[in-house]
Amino acid sequence: MYLSSQSIWADITRIRDQAPLVHSITNFVVMNNTANALLALGASPAMVHAPEEVDDFVAIASALVVNIGTLDATFVAGMKRAMRRAKELGKPIIFDPVGVGATTYRNTVSAELLALAAPDIIRGNASEIMALAGLNAQTKGVDSLYGSDAAVDAGRRLSSVWGSVVVISGETDYIIQGEQTATIDNGHPLMTKVTGMGCTATALAGAFAAVDTDYFQAATQAMAVMGIAGELAALKNPAPGSLQLNFLDALYGLTKSDIVERLKLTIL
Repeated sequence: MYLSSQSIWADITRIRDQAPLVHSITNFVVMNNTANALLALGASPAMVHAPEEVDDFVAIASALVVNIGTLDATFVAGMKRAMRRAKELGKPIIFDPVGVGATTYRNTVSAELLALAAPDIIRGNASEIMALAGLNAQTKGVDSLYGSDAAVDAGRRLSSVWGSVVVISGETDYIIQGEQTATIDNGHPLMTKVTGMGCTATALAGAFAAVDTDYFQAATQAMAVMGIAGELAALKNPAPGSLQLNFLDALYGLTKSDIVERLKLTIL
């Protein structure tokens, strides 16, 4: 199987049939959003960060998503234990370096987590990917000050160093692993007016990685589904509040024809 509307639909069907448990250590802002998005797609979310129980949850989960949006000592301890355990068990790790580059603490935690267990997929905006790659990128909190194309070289560097699939979100999404690069041009500008959409993309990558061990394919398919669902949601009512609800409905009701008709995928 290779990347196409057929492969995307095949993995959506697997997710809906298997309902894989996606263990998410994520931030307070998006917990509800990402849990509901996983459910709408067909996966099963577990929003667990206590260090005392993450080992047990990683053991029964099909993928681990780690998102550093709202850091504190307890979250960091849980992330470290979970990532170490996931690496031991061979479970896919998806890492979202929210706001990296904004503070020294955030940079330090990201570096420690990467050194502890290299993620299978890293997803961030251009500023985050550039900062994570060691470039002196400017950031505005959790928002990017760069277009996704500006971070392609940084993404290649990250992929080379850590062996990870690197996803750069933006108007065009870039998915990079070694010599492989794909772009997704699906989505809608209104998605930038809803908090946590990037974090939701990371969660969906966890669902696809749970059923597809080709993580380049899994990450690309997650970004395609994210963008297509955003387009469908914006058609219903082009306003931020409605988009949040309609996005979940679009994920839940996504059909093969939606993907075939709307997919904007390029392999570079």
